[in-house]
Amino acid sequence: MKLDDLGTRICIMGPSNSGKSTLAEAIGRAKGLEVVHLDQLHHLPHTDWVPRLPEEFTALHDKAITGDRWAIEGNYSRLLPQRLERATGFILLDVTTTTSLYRYVRRCWFERDRRGALEGGRDSVKWEMIRHIVVATRANRARYRDMIDGISLPKIRIATTGALAAFYRANGLRR
Repeated sequence: MKLDDLGTRICIMGPSNSGKSTLAEAIGRAKGLEVVHLDQLHHLPHTDWVPRLPEEFTALHDKAITGDRWAIEGNYSRLLPQRLERATGFILLDVTTTTSLYRYVRRCWFERDRRGALEGGRDSVKWEMIRHIVVATRANRARYRDMIDGISLPKIRIATTGALAAFYRANGLRR
Protein backbone atom coordinates (compact mmCIF):
# COMPACT_ATOMS: atom_id res chain seq x y z
CA MET A 1 0.00 0.00 0.00
CA LYS A 2 1.23 3.48 -0.85
CA LEU A 3 1.07 6.49 1.43
CA ASP A 4 -1.36 8.27 -0.91
CA ASP A 5 -3.86 5.44 -0.37
CA LEU A 6 -4.10 6.41 3.32
CA GLY A 7 -5.65 9.83 2.68
CA THR A 8 -5.11 13.03 4.64
CA ARG A 9 -6.02 11.96 8.18
CA ILE A 10 -3.62 9.21 9.18
CA CYS A 11 -3.60 7.44 12.52
CA ILE A 12 -0.26 5.85 13.51
CA MET A 13 -0.09 3.38 16.39
CA GLY A 14 2.44 0.93 17.75
CA PRO A 15 4.51 0.02 20.79
CA SER A 16 6.58 2.59 22.65
CA ASN A 17 9.72 3.55 20.71
CA SER A 18 8.61 1.88 17.49
CA GLY A 19 9.20 4.97 15.34
CA LYS A 20 5.71 6.53 15.41
CA SER A 21 6.89 10.11 15.99
CA THR A 22 9.58 9.98 13.32
CA LEU A 23 7.15 8.47 10.80
CA ALA A 24 4.43 11.02 11.59
CA GLU A 25 6.91 13.88 11.08
CA ALA A 26 8.10 12.41 7.76
CA ILE A 27 4.53 11.94 6.53
CA GLY A 28 3.57 15.42 7.71
CA ARG A 29 6.43 17.00 5.74
CA ALA A 30 5.73 14.94 2.61
CA LYS A 31 1.97 15.48 2.54
CA GLY A 32 1.64 18.87 4.23
CA LEU A 33 -0.23 17.42 7.22
CA GLU A 34 -0.36 18.76 10.75
CA VAL A 35 1.55 16.38 13.02
CA VAL A 36 0.02 15.58 16.39
CA HIS A 37 2.00 13.72 19.04
CA LEU A 38 -0.50 12.33 21.55
CA ASP A 39 2.14 12.06 24.29
CA GLN A 40 2.53 15.85 24.08
CA LEU A 41 -1.21 16.29 24.53
CA HIS A 42 -1.43 13.72 27.33
CA HIS A 43 1.45 15.09 29.43
CA LEU A 44 2.06 18.52 30.90
CA PRO A 45 4.97 20.40 29.28
CA HIS A 46 8.04 21.20 31.38
CA THR A 47 7.50 18.14 33.59
CA ASP A 48 8.95 14.65 33.84
CA TRP A 49 6.00 13.15 31.96
CA VAL A 50 3.25 14.19 34.39
CA PRO A 51 -0.15 13.38 32.86
CA ARG A 52 -2.85 15.98 32.38
CA LEU A 53 -6.27 15.46 33.89
CA PRO A 54 -8.16 12.93 31.73
CA GLU A 55 -10.82 15.44 30.69
CA GLU A 56 -8.15 17.95 29.60
CA PHE A 57 -6.41 15.33 27.48
CA THR A 58 -9.70 14.23 25.94
CA ALA A 59 -10.57 17.82 25.03
CA LEU A 60 -7.15 18.37 23.40
CA HIS A 61 -7.40 15.05 21.55
CA ASP A 62 -10.90 15.72 20.29
CA LYS A 63 -9.93 19.21 19.11
CA ALA A 64 -6.92 17.80 17.23
CA ILE A 65 -9.01 15.31 15.25
CA THR A 66 -11.44 17.97 13.98
CA GLY A 67 -8.92 19.12 11.36
CA ASP A 68 -8.95 17.88 7.79
CA ARG A 69 -5.23 17.17 7.36
CA TRP A 70 -3.30 15.39 10.09
CA ALA A 71 -0.97 12.58 11.03
CA ILE A 72 -1.62 11.60 14.64
CA GLU A 73 0.78 9.27 16.38
CA GLY A 74 0.21 7.56 19.68
CA ASN A 75 -1.96 4.92 21.22
CA TYR A 76 -4.30 5.94 24.06
CA SER A 77 -6.80 3.27 23.11
CA ARG A 78 -9.69 4.72 25.12
CA LEU A 79 -9.82 7.60 22.61
CA LEU A 80 -9.23 5.44 19.56
CA PRO A 81 -12.89 5.11 18.49
CA GLN A 82 -13.31 8.84 17.84
CA ARG A 83 -9.87 9.00 16.18
CA LEU A 84 -10.72 6.14 13.82
CA GLU A 85 -14.09 7.71 13.06
CA ARG A 86 -12.27 10.73 11.57
CA ALA A 87 -9.22 8.93 10.13
CA THR A 88 -8.83 8.12 6.45
CA GLY A 89 -5.94 5.70 6.93
CA PHE A 90 -4.18 3.65 9.59
CA ILE A 91 -0.58 2.54 10.10
CA LEU A 92 0.44 0.00 12.73
CA LEU A 93 4.13 -0.23 13.57
CA ASP A 94 4.84 -3.61 15.12
CA VAL A 95 8.58 -3.74 15.84
CA THR A 96 10.12 -6.20 18.27
CA THR A 97 10.53 -5.62 21.99
CA THR A 98 14.31 -5.66 21.52
CA THR A 99 14.06 -2.84 18.98
CA SER A 100 11.80 -0.82 21.29
CA LEU A 101 14.21 -1.24 24.23
CA TYR A 102 17.22 -0.28 22.13
CA ARG A 103 15.47 2.83 20.79
CA TYR A 104 14.31 3.83 24.26
CA VAL A 105 17.81 3.73 25.74
CA ARG A 106 19.28 5.44 22.67
CA ARG A 107 16.79 8.30 22.78
CA CYS A 108 17.26 8.83 26.51
CA TRP A 109 21.04 8.87 26.38
CA PHE A 110 21.85 10.31 22.97
CA GLU A 111 18.94 12.22 21.42
CA ARG A 112 18.35 15.65 22.90
CA ASP A 113 16.05 17.04 20.20
CA ARG A 114 14.01 14.00 19.33
CA ARG A 115 10.70 14.14 17.51
CA GLY A 116 7.68 13.90 19.77
CA ALA A 117 9.59 14.91 22.89
CA LEU A 118 7.80 16.67 25.69
CA GLU A 119 8.39 20.43 25.58
CA GLY A 120 10.79 21.41 28.34
CA GLY A 121 11.13 17.80 29.45
CA ARG A 122 14.14 15.53 29.39
CA ASP A 123 14.04 11.83 28.72
CA SER A 124 15.82 9.60 31.18
CA VAL A 125 15.96 5.83 31.49
CA LYS A 126 13.29 4.72 33.95
CA TRP A 127 12.75 1.18 35.19
CA GLU A 128 9.00 1.75 34.98
CA MET A 129 9.30 2.41 31.24
CA ILE A 130 11.60 -0.57 30.69
CA ARG A 131 9.05 -2.76 32.48
CA HIS A 132 6.28 -1.27 30.33
CA ILE A 133 8.18 -2.05 27.13
CA VAL A 134 9.03 -5.60 28.22
CA VAL A 135 5.74 -6.60 29.89
CA ALA A 136 2.80 -4.39 28.87
CA THR A 137 3.89 -3.95 25.28
CA ARG A 138 3.68 -7.69 24.64
CA ALA A 139 -0.04 -7.71 25.50
CA ASN A 140 -0.61 -4.44 23.62
CA ARG A 141 1.14 -5.80 20.54
CA ALA A 142 -1.22 -8.80 20.42
CA ARG A 143 -4.23 -6.55 20.99
CA TYR A 144 -3.15 -4.18 18.19
CA ARG A 145 -2.73 -7.10 15.77
CA ASP A 146 -6.25 -8.27 16.57
CA MET A 147 -7.61 -4.74 16.35
CA ILE A 148 -6.15 -3.97 12.91
CA ASP A 149 -8.18 -6.79 11.37
CA GLY A 150 -11.39 -5.03 12.41
CA ILE A 151 -10.43 -1.63 11.00
CA SER A 152 -12.14 -0.99 7.68
CA LEU A 153 -9.91 1.96 6.71
CA PRO A 154 -7.05 1.62 4.25
CA LYS A 155 -4.30 0.26 6.49
CA ILE A 156 -0.81 -1.10 6.64
CA ARG A 157 1.03 -3.12 9.27
CA ILE A 158 4.79 -2.64 9.30
CA ALA A 159 6.40 -5.41 11.33
CA THR A 160 10.16 -4.95 10.96
CA THR A 161 12.68 -2.13 10.82
CA GLY A 162 13.55 -3.30 7.31
CA ALA A 163 9.92 -3.04 6.22
CA LEU A 164 9.73 0.42 7.77
CA ALA A 165 12.84 1.51 5.85
CA ALA A 166 11.27 0.12 2.66
CA PHE A 167 8.06 2.10 3.35
CA TYR A 168 10.13 5.28 3.72
CA ARG A 169 11.94 4.58 0.42
CA ALA A 170 8.81 3.57 -1.51
CA ASN A 171 7.03 6.76 -0.50
CA GLY A 172 9.94 9.19 -0.81
CA LEU A 173 9.93 9.94 2.93
CA ARG A 174 12.90 11.44 4.75
CA ARG A 175 13.61 10.87 8.44
